[in-house]
Amino acid sequence: MSESAVPAAAPSDAVTLTIDGTVATIVVDDGKANALGHDVLGGIEHALDEIEASDALAVVVVGRPGRFSAGFDLSVMTAGPQPARDLLGRGARLGLRLYEFPVPVVFGVTGHALAMGGILLCCADVRIGARGGFKLGLPEVRIGMPVPAFAVELCRDRLEARWFTRALQLASHLSPEEALDAGFLDQLVEPEEVAPLAATVAAELAESLHPGPFRTTRATMRGALASQLREALAEDLAGFSVAD
Repeated sequence: MSESAVPAAAPSDAVTLTIDGTVATIVVDDGKANALGHDVLGGIEHALDEIEASDALAVVVVGRPGRFSAGFDLSVMTAGPQPARDLLGRGARLGLRLYEFPVPVVFGVTGHALAMGGILLCCADVRIGARGGFKLGLPEVRIGMPVPAFAVELCRDRLEARWFTRALQLASHLSPEEALDAGFLDQLVEPEEVAPLAATVAAELAESLHPGPFRTTRATMRGALASQLREALAEDLAGFSVAD
């Protein structure tokens, strides 16, 4: 499947969008591990399209109980080089879209957040995480995949320098407390408090931030890196492979 053949953004049974006043909420729940396949990614893309066409001034993205996202769908990532690159490219473009989104993005990190799930944490503005026996981070090197360049740079932008090598090169699984210290998360609460607090934070941001200055500052802070990563994405994908 080439980039032009990647399915268009479309509603997904695993992705629910609600817009309440100025706050839009995306809930991702596939009933399993919240793996990111084309169906889920397309559902999130479709939700973001709807949000950009609305009057929403902040976005919340929440996972299912115990699972924010286990990362890309491994059945696709191991189906061959081209299917893996197609899915990786789609995920990269979604991450960059969230990184540059024109309104604040708040994640309710309801549990495990691994691989692309961990990368996406570095694309949001505020990350509210759940306390508990959860694992967060980028295990790619442990499971036979290189960390793509776009992910390296997004993580470099958001993570504490002292955790950077441990999290990416050494593929460490971090506890929620370690993820907070590393910069994957901004706050920890009990699991049942994650979604309500994320909604509260988003509502406060929607009310307090001026939309125009927010967009201008967003472009100033993140535009150059996002453009650089988009321009380099084809080369980044060409060098990606899964170990046998």
